[in-house]
Amino acid sequence: MRLNGRRQSSNIDDRRGQRSGFSAKAGGLGIGGLIIVGIITWLTGGNPLDVLNGSVSSALGGSGTTEEYVPTAQEEELAQFSRQILASTEDVWTEEFNKMGLTYEPPTLVLFNDAVQSGCGNATASTGPFYCSADECLYIDLSFFSQMRQNLGSDGDFAYAYVIAHEVGHHVQHLLGTLDKAHSQMSRMSETDANKESVRIELQADFLAGVWGHHENRMFNSLEEGDLEEAISTASVIGDDYLQKKAQGYVVPDAFNHGRSDQRMRWLKKGLQSGDLADGDTFTPSYSSL
Repeated sequence: MRLNGRRQSSNIDDRRGQRSGFSAKAGGLGIGGLIIVGIITWLTGGNPLDVLNGSVSSALGGSGTTEEYVPTAQEEELAQFSRQILASTEDVWTEEFNKMGLTYEPPTLVLFNDAVQSGCGNATASTGPFYCSADECLYIDLSFFSQMRQNLGSDGDFAYAYVIAHEVGHHVQHLLGTLDKAHSQMSRMSETDANKESVRIELQADFLAGVWGHHENRMFNSLEEGDLEEAISTASVIGDDYLQKKAQGYVVPDAFNHGRSDQRMRWLKKGLQSGDLADGDTFTPSYSSL
């Protein structure tokens, strides 16, 4: 991506070097929390339920402590990149909301190391990037990008941008009321049906990431040869089927909550090609046709 000279967002809460100092009580995530955590199935091993239960439990108090923290040059480069991508999403979604006669209120990007306390509970770096609608913040430990490269073979600036844009997509869903409506419906569903509703939410967030990419390139002519392939390749290795197969050697379709690889690629590509929010309805079609 061509980002030289591009502005950086000021909607940043940099908590790197801060230790949460929390203790968490035992308890389940709850159906609605499946969406809040965002891209939890990007993990490459272990039981996602263990991560969910650990990362979105309720805090029992405790206060953060700050240590002297000196980021590496690579990490600081990723932090600047993240601020630039967030700024781009602000530009794109401000314009798109204006078209609808609405005002876009941007989220805050929280950078952290190891562990963090969010409005949705406590989380660790192993959770992966996530969006919390309770405080309208995106959370990311920048080491996740290294894990993408090492564990999934997914690399490149537009692949990393897709990660951020997907989580911003959840924020867009929250502002438009889609996320809250889905949470309400999921709380009354069986686990299998709630997972299907979760898939619809996640595929729409992929579509919205694509819409951002479409308008980012239109506004700034930023995409270079190979950029689109980076994002689409990333979508192919974060499907539930791919990750389940990688982690346990077999797939459990009823446990899918983000969508198959082919679905995630298809909706991302649709957003990239269309750029039109009207084409992103993942709730009306039958589940089998997504």
